[in-house]
Amino acid sequence: MRRQKLGKAGPEIPVIGLGCMPLTSVYGTSDKSAALAVIDRALEAGVTHFDSSDAYAAGTNEELLGEALKGRRDKVFLATKFGQIRHAKGMDVNGRPEYVQSACEASLQRLGVDVIDLYYQHRVDPDTPIEDTVGAMARLVEQGKVRTLGLSEAGADTIRRGHATHPITALQTEYSLWSRFAEDELLPLCDDLGIAYVAYSPVGRGFLSATIKSEADVAAESDSRKMQPRFQGENLAANVALLETLENVAAANGFSPAQAAIAWVLAQGDYIFPIPGTMNVGHMSENAAAANIELSSADLARLADAFRPEAIAGTRYPEGHMSRVGI
Repeated sequence: MRRQKLGKAGPEIPVIGLGCMPLTSVYGTSDKSAALAVIDRALEAGVTHFDSSDAYAAGTNEELLGEALKGRRDKVFLATKFGQIRHAKGMDVNGRPEYVQSACEASLQRLGVDVIDLYYQHRVDPDTPIEDTVGAMARLVEQGKVRTLGLSEAGADTIRRGHATHPITALQTEYSLWSRFAEDELLPLCDDLGIAYVAYSPVGRGFLSATIKSEADVAAESDSRKMQPRFQGENLAANVALLETLENVAAANGFSPAQAAIAWVLAQGDYIFPIPGTMNVGHMSENAAAANIELSSADLARLADAFRPEAIAGTRYPEGHMSRVGI
C-alpha cells in the first residue's frame, strides 16, 4: 500500500484507510464475524488506518475495533471521534472541555489502548468556542492520551481558529464525485495550512459503486440511507443518470466504478486520504487496490464534468442534520 505524510505534522500512513462506521449496522443488520473478517483483510492489504467514533453504534464500534486489533496495536494508525451524542430523540453535540476529557477516557477504555493516534471533534458545538474545545484536546496530547488532533465537518473559520489554538493535523469531511462542496474553500484551506483532508464516503455511501439504481436497492429498513434525500425518489433517479460516465470510464480501464471513484478522489491532491467503508471482504480488497490506479487526465476531466455539483440532486443529509455541518 502506497503511503504518504498525513498533513504537515502527522506520520506517514496508507493513502487509503478504512472507515469503520459500516461495521456496526448503519447500513442494515450487523454481522460481527463479517466485520472482523473485513478488518483482517484490511490489515493484509496494508490498510492500517482505521477510523471509528464513539457515536457509531453507541460505542460498540470502538469495542469491536479494540477486540479486532488486540495484540496488533503497533501495526495500525487508530483514529476516533467524540462530541456527537445520539439518543432516542435525536442527537446532541458537546464540545465542552470537561466532556472532551471524559469522552477520551471512555474511548480509550473501549478501544483497549493507551493512546489514540488521531482524535477528532466529530461535530462542532456551536455553544462552545472552538478555542475551548481544541484547548481541551491539546491537553490530551500533553497527557500522552492522544497524538494528533482533527476536526470533522467544520467550517473554514472554525478550522482557522482551531488550528491557531493547537495544530490541526486532519480535517475529516465528506468528499467524492457527488459531494464536491469542499472544493470551494475547504480543500484550498487544508492545502495552505498543511492539514490533511480525510475524505469519508468517497464511494458516496455505495452509490458510486453503481449498484444502487432504485430505492429497492437500499433494502434493509434499518439502512440509514433511506433517510437521505439523495437516495429518495426523483433525486435518486436524477443521480442514477449520472452514473453512465463513471461506468464507462471504469469499464474502459478494467476497473470497477467504485475503484474509479476512489482513484478520482486520490488524484485531487496528495494531502487527501479517502477512507471507504464496507462490510464485504471482497469490496475491501477492491477498495484497497484503488491505491494503485491512475486515471488519465482526460478521464479525470470527464468524471468531474459528469458530476458537476449543480447536477447532483438532493442534499447529502436530511435538513435537520445539514444544520450541524460546516459550522
